[in-house]
Amino acid sequence: MEYNLADLFESVVDVVPHREALAHIDHPGTGAERRLTYAELDAAANRLAHHLAANGIGPGQHVGLYLYNCVEYLQTALACLKIRAVPVNVNYRYVADELVYLFRDADLVALVYDTEFTPRVATALTGTQRLRHLIRVGEAPPSGTAEPALPPVPFADAEASGSPDRDFAPRSPDDQFIIYTGGTTGMPKGVMWRHEDLFFSGMGGGAPTGIPVTRPEELAERVAAGGEGLVFFPTAPLMHGTSTLTAFIGFNFGQKIVIHRKYVPEEVLHTVERERVTSISLVGDAMLRPLADALAGPLKGADCSSLFTVSSSGAIMSETVRAQFHELLPNVVIINNFGSSESGFNGTATDDSGPAKGFRLRVNSHITVVDPATLLPVPPGEPGRIALRGHVPLGYYNDPEQSARTFFERDGERWVLLGDMATVGDDGVVTVLGRGSQCINTGGEKVYPEEVEEALKAHPDIYDALVAGVPDPKWGNHVSAVVQLRDGAAPLTLDQVQAHCRARLAGYKIPRSLVLTARVQRSPSGKADYRWAAATAATAAGSGGLPA
Repeated sequence: MEYNLADLFESVVDVVPHREALAHIDHPGTGAERRLTYAELDAAANRLAHHLAANGIGPGQHVGLYLYNCVEYLQTALACLKIRAVPVNVNYRYVADELVYLFRDADLVALVYDTEFTPRVATALTGTQRLRHLIRVGEAPPSGTAEPALPPVPFADAEASGSPDRDFAPRSPDDQFIIYTGGTTGMPKGVMWRHEDLFFSGMGGGAPTGIPVTRPEELAERVAAGGEGLVFFPTAPLMHGTSTLTAFIGFNFGQKIVIHRKYVPEEVLHTVERERVTSISLVGDAMLRPLADALAGPLKGADCSSLFTVSSSGAIMSETVRAQFHELLPNVVIINNFGSSESGFNGTATDDSGPAKGFRLRVNSHITVVDPATLLPVPPGEPGRIALRGHVPLGYYNDPEQSARTFFERDGERWVLLGDMATVGDDGVVTVLGRGSQCINTGGEKVYPEEVEEALKAHPDIYDALVAGVPDPKWGNHVSAVVQLRDGAAPLTLDQVQAHCRARLAGYKIPRSLVLTARVQRSPSGKADYRWAAATAATAAGSGGLPA
């Protein structure tokens, strides 16, 4: 047995076959749900794997997952792993041109897609060459809908056509899993992970909060020796790496995973109550704040006594929103994780992280802050970029130049150089300054948007905010705040925002312009869309107005 994700999953199935593995629940209480035990999920994945193999899809070939959260998403991912094919996440917000880019860049040969996306698939298919097999999830689209020229196979038919048996060829820890980045700061990039590396870096080696396993067989041994009762609820889209990895972490524990098709805070809380959820994973304030608002409003009094952790990865939960949630559920541990598609899990924020001290991390021993020019460690207090060694990705798919800039070898170990700027203290705690690519240079001073956003969101009338640089004839760039107000709040003026920030930020970090917007644009998983923020701020500056 190897550190192969399919091998590891099957080893868990064999020791807890009758335990509930996956529950897809939509609109809790209506009966719209589907539940599978570990044995049932394994057999379903085997059936689809045989269908894919019968249609010429094999080791190393790429299969796109263009789906909302559903059983079929995780079933397809497992099916790919079983036949050594490579699952590739597809952002469901992409329009046709973006899909063409990703389909081509990822060299997809097959696509499993939600029937809702049929018109986009039909259009994008004309711009691709290698995509030769389509599987449609859901009922046939309405009459008159533009259909792909390549006839899709209904998912139910694909599954029914395959054998439930596990008669697959041996697998390898070198098999790949590709996670495409969101593309909010540039074109999406496919991060190539070996299974073994992803298991240890992205899934904690079978024990994210404990001691990783030391041999593959130990994973199932731990599951067999332990009990059940944990319920993992990845609430962000599965096409975001955080949620898929959370689901696999739950599988590695032999516990239950709960999913919803889409994120609706009130329904999340109903499911927490009904399914006795113990752990929620989400992405930043964009998901935590609506959850807190629901708890304080229409779902006040919901029974969340089973819940003991809420964790975020991929975006930071601000001190203000964490405090709001903690006041409502004081016994729940709120965990600000730090990680990325390129590095997996890297560390957890300290309790005192916030505007006063910055985003401070307790990191693992594989993290170093380095000079990006020399790639050598920087002295305490000096800014550098975060680098990680050991179980890191192989590189970016189809992008050798960016791979060479991001991944390197030193002393016989592989390293990844992240885009995050940071300093390290004498105590070893790392303070993250922000993404270097988003750093605003204003009059020679560097401003990291995340710090300003944290201060802005401490204002009681500000619901969400992004910060971007706007060209300035005097300073080169100035700081601009793009702000979404709380419902019913009176419009804020720039003077009011500046007065609020002055008590929290140095003068050069204070916004010099303000844009009020009906909604701050983020990805479906809650990640910031800085391209949109910069364009919105620049447009407002050019027109001389502050659009509502």
